[in-house]
Amino acid sequence: MVGFKATDVPPTATVKFLGAGTAACIADLITFPLDTAKVRLQIQGERQGAVRAAASLQYRGVLGTILTMVRTEGPRSLYNGLVAGLQRQMSFASVRIGLYDSVKQFYTKGSEHAGIGSRLLAGGTTGALAVAVAQPTDVVKVRFQAQARAGGGQRYQSTVDAYKTIAREEGFRGLWKGTSPNIARNAIVNCTELVTYDLIKDALLKANLMNSALGQYSSAGHCALTMLQKEGPRAFYKGFMPSFLRLGSWNVVMFVTYEQLKRALMAACTSREAPF
Repeated sequence: MVGFKATDVPPTATVKFLGAGTAACIADLITFPLDTAKVRLQIQGERQGAVRAAASLQYRGVLGTILTMVRTEGPRSLYNGLVAGLQRQMSFASVRIGLYDSVKQFYTKGSEHAGIGSRLLAGGTTGALAVAVAQPTDVVKVRFQAQARAGGGQRYQSTVDAYKTIAREEGFRGLWKGTSPNIARNAIVNCTELVTYDLIKDALLKANLMNSALGQYSSAGHCALTMLQKEGPRAFYKGFMPSFLRLGSWNVVMFVTYEQLKRALMAACTSREAPF
């Protein structure tokens, strides 16, 4: 690395791995209330019929959901499951984003010229692998976000208690509930998100710029069919707006922070290795 400026030194796989996880945690801290609102909207009315659910809606819209939660459960309720959420990002984002370049180079056999096919394959691979690794943290995060603080006792008292309770009551496989649909979703999302970012970044550089109950659903297909029968097609789009707003703001914060962290980490590594 001697002879390179700190900003010119290519980041190592370790720097990318740690940088991606840290950047994702920062983005999650900022956008977590939107994620919680999305979960509350998604689970609303899942145990009622479509007509009854529509008449007894507790949450309406992004802002309405957030205000209702603050009024009935307090501001801290917006950050239910934050610990598990940060655990998820450190493991999930580190794999799906931090390892993307390394997997892409593996598929291109080290070539610097990666085609769209190799990029898509790398995005799908790291997206699926990340879910397989981080699914337990996602399950616990959603369970915490789904449980209301107001009225009734809380099912889980802490993040560690949630892991233990789920494993004890539902078996070890309970921590990996929803893995199949999550892998399918995140493989697609990761391909779209990372490949788009990768292509745009390359173009800019070339231009010298820069919650379900135990036994409620037997499978993903059963869950989808039950939702369709009880709540109608619109049930699949519950929480769309907060999800859209969160993903947009989350990605802006995450990728900007990610690039700056990589620069800072490589600058720190370079300064340590520079001769006195």
